[in-house]
Amino acid sequence: MTADLEEKTDRYEDLLAEALEAAEIAPQEGTPLHDAALEYEEMARSYLEDGRHFREDDDLVNALASFSYGHGWMDAGARIGVFEVPTEGHLFTV
Repeated sequence: MTADLEEKTDRYEDLLAEALEAAEIAPQEGTPLHDAALEYEEMARSYLEDGRHFREDDDLVNALASFSYGHGWMDAGARIGVFEVPTEGHLFTV
């Protein structure tokens, strides 16, 4: 079971890091949607940082949860159009 948890944690950390790298803020700067995009991105980055902190403490359950929540923020942002994202591949469900 530990090996499965480690593999999933690794996979979700990579998924979140790649999603943050691939996404570009879509709305024009100075608009409320641009501000929302910045907030979504900040939440995702915070969850990435939190997950890495949990991993350092050998708390893989909370690390995986953090990476998953962070990716949820990115995926939600892509779905509502505040991020331009690749439509092919495994990073987003749009």
